[in-house]
Amino acid sequence: MNKIIITILFFLASVTLAAQRISVEEYIAQFKDIAISEMKRSGVPASITLAQGILETENGNSELVKKSNNHFGIKCKSTWTGESVTHDDDANGECFRAYTSANESYKDHSDFLKANKRYSALFNLDPADYAGWARGLKKAGYATNPRYPDLLIKYIEQYDLQQYSLIALDRLPGSDMVITNDNKGPAPVEVVNDNPIPGNDISAAENDLAKITSVNTIKCIFAKRGTSLLVIANKHNISLSKLMEFNDMAEEGLLTKDQLIYLEKKAKSGEQEYYILQQGETLYDAAQKNAVQLKYLMEYNHVKADATLYPKTKLFLQPAGVQKEVKSAVGEKAKVHQVGPKEGLYSIARTYNVTVQQLKEWNKLDTDNLKIGQEIIVSK
Repeated sequence: MNKIIITILFFLASVTLAAQRISVEEYIAQFKDIAISEMKRSGVPASITLAQGILETENGNSELVKKSNNHFGIKCKSTWTGESVTHDDDANGECFRAYTSANESYKDHSDFLKANKRYSALFNLDPADYAGWARGLKKAGYATNPRYPDLLIKYIEQYDLQQYSLIALDRLPGSDMVITNDNKGPAPVEVVNDNPIPGNDISAAENDLAKITSVNTIKCIFAKRGTSLLVIANKHNISLSKLMEFNDMAEEGLLTKDQLIYLEKKAKSGEQEYYILQQGETLYDAAQKNAVQLKYLMEYNHVKADATLYPKTKLFLQPAGVQKEVKSAVGEKAKVHQVGPKEGLYSIARTYNVTVQQLKEWNKLDTDNLKIGQEIIVSK
């Protein structure tokens, strides 16, 4: 009798465990948003990340992922100081990294690839080149299985994981994503992310990243908070490292505020002699608004990048010699006009009965753009 009861209980437990298994479609639905966010932050293709997660965790069903939240089979190594678990892999009782959430695992996976020099060549590839990434991972030693790249490519193509990379690159709309594949399986289950990655609101940004304008003759675009620097770099065929250099940025990822993003190196000096700092603005904000390299702005004003500045602080945008040269060029008899709202060269020229060309020559202007508060010579 006892044997029969034990057998029945074992059978019921087996059925319950089988029912709890996650399908590939469910795994994708649950983690696609994290993969997209990580691609925007780090540059690791979302298609590759998801394919690795499916392969390494048996689409979320492996013993290792259940006890450690480790979705990519990353071992402890000597540099790991976080939580860990032991698991039998190539050898018995190997040390694997453990995480408090899937988000943490996905982020560490991105950081692991970015920080390791042997994977650096991958980040020179087109982020949409999933085949190149798959083969590059194997070549760099990520996995020992000779079929590893083929398996990743198979998952990417079978489950159309490339769509998530294209969404991250802003080449596809990100609304109500549908997982498409030829297999008839259960409908994807959308799982709410308990640990959302902050600041990822690019879908609401309404950017026009293709609309190029200029400030101080330097080409730029206006990008909203939540926009991915990687997306901007790819759209304008600029390397991410160069884009960051042009904009005096040390950290890649998503923009934390609306701002101008320059597509070429900023100037050493501004069009105006000085800029009056507004409420809430920093030295960096002034550099971006006036298309002046931050290091030169620091030099002209004898301040550090993190200096505490107050509203109405007068920041010089030109070296002292240039400032004196402009002042002497004006002369005692010259008349100066301060640009007001909605004023342009044409309206100012009419007011003072001079030509636009004269205004440009007297003020050494090579553009028609004027800024509110800018002082220009209107007579000599």
